[in-house]
Amino acid sequence: MDLFQKCLEFTRADEVKAAGLYPYFRPIQQNDGPVVVMDGRRIIMCGSNNYLGLTAHPKVKEAAVDAVRKYGSGCSGSRYLNGTLDIHVELEGKLAEFFGKEDCLLFSTGYQVAQGVIPTLVQKGEYVVTDKDNHASIVAGFVMAKGLQAKFVRYKHNDMEDLERVLGQLPRESAKLIVSDGVFSATGDIVNLPGLAALAKPHNARIMIDDAHAVGVIGLGGRGTASHFNLIDKTDLTMGTFSKTFASLGGFVVSDHKVINYLKHHSSALIFSASPTPASTASALASLEILKAEPERIGKLRSNARKMREGFKHLGFKVLEGETAVVPIIVGDDMLALKLTMELFHAGVFVNAFIRPSCPPGMQMIRTSYMATHEDSHLDQALEIFAKVGKEFGLIG
Repeated sequence: MDLFQKCLEFTRADEVKAAGLYPYFRPIQQNDGPVVVMDGRRIIMCGSNNYLGLTAHPKVKEAAVDAVRKYGSGCSGSRYLNGTLDIHVELEGKLAEFFGKEDCLLFSTGYQVAQGVIPTLVQKGEYVVTDKDNHASIVAGFVMAKGLQAKFVRYKHNDMEDLERVLGQLPRESAKLIVSDGVFSATGDIVNLPGLAALAKPHNARIMIDDAHAVGVIGLGGRGTASHFNLIDKTDLTMGTFSKTFASLGGFVVSDHKVINYLKHHSSALIFSASPTPASTASALASLEILKAEPERIGKLRSNARKMREGFKHLGFKVLEGETAVVPIIVGDDMLALKLTMELFHAGVFVNAFIRPSCPPGMQMIRTSYMATHEDSHLDQALEIFAKVGKEFGLIG
């Protein structure tokens, strides 16, 4: 069988395109945050992870331009060799301080962090213990660890009884890393971190939380999940990304100095990757300073998400409860989710369709997410469009 046979036989995307329902890879021609231009039309953006609306902030854009002028467009090497800039070190120090940890290490993408941390720390005879609903980057990380003869086990989503059962079946003396999203990207629900913390030490486990969707959203001043539960000292590692609240590209992990130092000298994903570009680093640094200086943005974000969650419920949609910026509407069918997404787009609202295998059967959804910079006029218009389209499809009365 030819290696490309699977490619030749893959027709699902083409079939959806032929039906006029393909919602992916749509180019954005202009991005002002809450409103974007796509297909030459102004569209209300209700599907971005730009939670604090900082991608269009003048200070963030100016920081990126200034960094290019000073350092050039790229670093032309890895952090390990010639690719470390003084702004990398500055950002690491400020992130460590912000999250209440001793040290920090930057990676070139958020996806790369899990691959750089998990297989580096969890080795032969040790265990990765992971929530079944964790992000794909975490899955990639523990698959790499498995290739190095580490072992991994999963527990039911946010189910502490099942986690305790799983941990109880593992050798007490074996080292373990419990890994979970802080805020789960599809549903917006928050990990039961107190439950993880109560189980970790008795079972010889450390805790790593992925705060990609939590930073700038929950916790004191947007400091994420550990802060939200006042469990910073019980959370051994926190990883995150710059592609959401920090309005850039890249990733990071914060932990004890000894742990970060070990990762610096053993993580293949770090050592063999080019370092974050000057523009992306400077953008993240500027975004962090704005987050610290303007914590009211977090309150506005939460208020906007709450307005939409209550608005959808009032209209009669099936909405998952939560307190984060992600507000999912359950529709329960792949084609219905695609049709709704396309109709909403034509009517002037961009949302994301989550279909199988990204979610289990019956949980197919329209995933909406909000920004601090959405104004009431944007949200009211979006609700009007949702009401019209929802009635057309018989989802609401």
